[in-house]
Amino acid sequence: MFPLETTTPCAAGEQICKATMEITGNQRLANASDLLIGKPLALAGLLILALAIRWVLHKLVDRLVRRAEDGVLPSRMPKLPRGAKATAARGATPTARDMVTATRRVQRAKTMGDLLKSIITGVVVAIIGTMMLSELGLNIAPIIASAGIIGLAVGFGAQSLVKDFLSGIFMIFEDQYGVGDVVDVGEASGVIEAVSLRVTRLRDLNGTVWYVPNGAIMRVGNMSQNWSRAVVDISVGFGEDLAKVQRIMTDVAHDLWEDDDFKGLIIEEPEVTGVEAFGPESVSLRVLIKTAPMEQWGVAREMRQRIKARFDHEGIELPLPQRVVWTREGEAPQATTAPASGDSTATVPPSAS
Repeated sequence: MFPLETTTPCAAGEQICKATMEITGNQRLANASDLLIGKPLALAGLLILALAIRWVLHKLVDRLVRRAEDGVLPSRMPKLPRGAKATAARGATPTARDMVTATRRVQRAKTMGDLLKSIITGVVVAIIGTMMLSELGLNIAPIIASAGIIGLAVGFGAQSLVKDFLSGIFMIFEDQYGVGDVVDVGEASGVIEAVSLRVTRLRDLNGTVWYVPNGAIMRVGNMSQNWSRAVVDISVGFGEDLAKVQRIMTDVAHDLWEDDDFKGLIIEEPEVTGVEAFGPESVSLRVLIKTAPMEQWGVAREMRQRIKARFDHEGIELPLPQRVVWTREGEAPQATTAPASGDSTATVPPSAS
């Protein structure tokens, strides 16, 4: 009788086993050498590969984080709000708002970097861990099949949740808005109170708190990023001298620009663009004022108040509503009442037809 074979030959890829078999001719020793030397070397190689991939990807994330700390605005724009640059140019220190804005951007970038690093580490560990199990001789086909089924179920059952998370990641990473910004996200607008990966919370002017899923935000209008603009439209009557009105508005705007109380709030000297539109009862002129973030509303109110006081001093009247009364021939005259205060009533004769 032939003796039973108690050892298995070297499989494909078992180089240590084959080398030992060629040297010693002992199959059992060759299998033991592969188990004691080959397997640990393969596992160590996979571990080193995982660490190398993780290190390279983390370095890429760190580079992206450093770029994200400066925002995604063009390079010609300053990193801090223009008001801070104007303040620094006059030898003053940046305001608290400027420091909060810069600190918030850095913190958000670092948070996104930590999140991406955690995701990268988890993916690398899952892939290399599965390869190690395969190297140890375990059947990984059920593991891969189970992961595919679970991923498919999660993909179908949580599409909106995944969309919210992905949108939140890009919104935070691209610095589209942050806590304290005034934004318009379509259905709601107001001040951002909190930003997470899934939902954005903001409060509107009436005090209503809105919770907006990040995946539902199709576009974002940020009214407080880097600089803002106050648009002031002033209406005067058709009978006023427009050249005089424009000259007065220019003087008022220049005085506001020179006012020490508004240094750092107004970035550039205001511009009076001239006649903007004709209305049924008035002519509109426009003033454009470039301001620091979230200062446009206060500057616009101050500009309107100063223009009203100057118009009163110069005798320029604001337009008043007018009414036209038509009468027909052959009708008995009717008693008329005095027009309301500020109204002008005109009686227009009927046409020849």
